[in-house]
Amino acid sequence: MPHIALITSSYPDGAPGSEAAGSFVADFARELSTHVRVTVVAASSANSVTTEGALTVRRFSVPRIPLSLLKPFKPLDWLAIIQTLRSGKTALKAIAEDDCPDHVLALWALPGGYWAESIGKQYKIPFSIWALGSDIWELGRIPLVRSKLRSVLRGAKYRFADGLQLAANVEVICDRPCAFMPSTRQLTRPGVRTLPNRPPYKLAFLGRWHVNKGVDLLFEALAQLSDIDWQNISEIRIYGGGPLDDHVILRTQELQKRRRPVFHGGYLDKKDAANLIQWADYLLIPSRIESIPVIFSDAMQLGTPLVATPVGDLPNLHEKFPFGTLASEINASAYAEALRSALNQDASSFQSSIDEARLEFDLQAITQGFLKKIGLGESQ
Repeated sequence: MPHIALITSSYPDGAPGSEAAGSFVADFARELSTHVRVTVVAASSANSVTTEGALTVRRFSVPRIPLSLLKPFKPLDWLAIIQTLRSGKTALKAIAEDDCPDHVLALWALPGGYWAESIGKQYKIPFSIWALGSDIWELGRIPLVRSKLRSVLRGAKYRFADGLQLAANVEVICDRPCAFMPSTRQLTRPGVRTLPNRPPYKLAFLGRWHVNKGVDLLFEALAQLSDIDWQNISEIRIYGGGPLDDHVILRTQELQKRRRPVFHGGYLDKKDAANLIQWADYLLIPSRIESIPVIFSDAMQLGTPLVATPVGDLPNLHEKFPFGTLASEINASAYAEALRSALNQDASSFQSSIDEARLEFDLQAITQGFLKKIGLGESQ
């Protein structure tokens, strides 16, 4: 049976927030292991090895988790960055020597692509890179890092990106083709749902409490809603965690003092996330920067319309699959207007478009397409 190694900086390990960060990677690995043998090599807080069927997960310890907290422009982070780069290279090298894979997939361009490139050259193992927005848009702005980013992308046999615009950005950086491969989690529907056709509606936000995800923008928009607007809202639940914890707690308390039905909670595991998304009549995506958020495919799987900012590929997707309401701009006033529009529409009218979108984000189809692309599909 062919053997594929996945090298990643994001894989769930039971810590708060890790499920959200790496859940779709775990689902992709499990689905992949139904076709080929898979070894996941994942950054973690401690070394460990677990095996279940054709899937083995080998975790290697790094100084700090999550790796997204390490910033190349911060001198104090450089020692941890160097140690992390060495640890990943050593862990992947051990796999290459003990059980040489036929292919390595790096998630993401950096540091995963760096690890895959170094081992690929030494052991003549072809590798691919699956890029996310953060590694391209954020790291790509740093001159020295951008040079390395270009190098690893050019060295990959195949390049994938989980967004349409992101794929185009990758091609600009490395002057090589990049295919769109959406990221999606495998969720179990809590039950068959019927969307309501009139307010009051239940609204939910689920994600990192970070400026990129726009949770502060959401609160600014909520503050602009009138008493009449609030009559169309049954309840708002805001779940997650991150750098804006204090802001979310304070703004929630302020709204509650005004008798607004807003509540907050922490990170959710996959089961509870699915329950929340299907509980909601609208899922809120007020992001400032995105490609195609995983929460988008979550909502499509569970049949929940969105109120979103026009970020990344969401305008193109909205034109193809009218999944809810889209703000005209990425600011609080425009998002407040999009909320008003959603609150005054028939939520059930979006159901057929959501059903169509679900087919494009099917995990089995995505996995089979990847295997066919790298030459390890069932027909090969």
